[in-house]
Amino acid sequence: MPSLLEVQAATVRFGQRAALDAVDLAVDAHEITCVLGPSGSGKSTLLRAVAGLQPLDGGRVLLDGADQAGVPAHRRGVGLMFQDHQLFPQRDVAGNVAFGPRMHKVPRERRQHRVAELLDLVGLPGAQTRAVATLSGGEQQRVALARALAPEPRLLMLDEPLGQLDRSLRERLVVELRRLFGELGTTVLAVTHDQGEAFALADRVVVMRDGRVAQSGTPQAVWQHPASEFVARFLGFDTIASGVVGGGGVADTEWGTVPVPDGTPHGPCRVLVRPTGVRLGLPAGDGSPLSGLACEVAARTFRGGHVTLILRPARGPLLEAQCPLRDAPPPGAHVRVGFDPADVVVLRT
Repeated sequence: MPSLLEVQAATVRFGQRAALDAVDLAVDAHEITCVLGPSGSGKSTLLRAVAGLQPLDGGRVLLDGADQAGVPAHRRGVGLMFQDHQLFPQRDVAGNVAFGPRMHKVPRERRQHRVAELLDLVGLPGAQTRAVATLSGGEQQRVALARALAPEPRLLMLDEPLGQLDRSLRERLVVELRRLFGELGTTVLAVTHDQGEAFALADRVVVMRDGRVAQSGTPQAVWQHPASEFVARFLGFDTIASGVVGGGGVADTEWGTVPVPDGTPHGPCRVLVRPTGVRLGLPAGDGSPLSGLACEVAARTFRGGHVTLILRPARGPLLEAQCPLRDAPPPGAHVRVGFDPADVVVLRT
């Protein structure tokens, strides 16, 4: 059975630059897909192309198997929600939410029922008569979401949906959004630059770079196995060194010998060690090849549930480690570390 959305070799050029370079993407019904990437990676252009707001220079967009070439945005049956909300200031909350159904000539009584149902779902029961100007940023976000959902779109598209909200409100709303989309069975395509937001919301994450898909997979798969150094660094992993994988399940690196996962192909590579894989204070002779690597604590940062340490090793790039607050050595302290192969990722060069 075809996916609800299929993007096939989608290409968009602005002069000589390809904002989208033969992008392929499929989104199944009831799936939440989040597209991540730095500024200029093409993620917003992809969203606009699917919505019909940006014409393609090549490739095609299919919804429910039907080619959308020549189909205007308002006839594609998709919902759009932008980070600046774009609510109608002259209309009250009910007028904003009911806009789509009214344009589709839904009878008034049904519109009123739909508005009340959606406001209840987004946590604003009874807010129909409130003026938009009296709403907080979070409340405006909820009204914008209700308005996008009101016409019952087959695909809901979100462009940096929580970008203007403070962190605590974003973290709370992303949990509510996932619950709401699950209850409604909504198919969602969202773009964001916030990794935490995407990984909390999505069933599938797509990382873009220079108009192309750099990696696609479940949040867990992308996080545990970044496909390239670009993806790893975009996700915030900076503890990376050059190395060569040889026999015995180890790589010779700038830090010395590092254990690698079983089955790693031999040859030159880049080695990523997650902060959770840098183990402090391993006793000599415990079997870990790097139990004796000497490091100095260059800095430490309180992160709430743990402390992040920046370690300056005797050789090689800086290391990042995590440990409980009670065990955190002070800056200037000297420690020894080892690496857990379960948190070592060998990146393709």
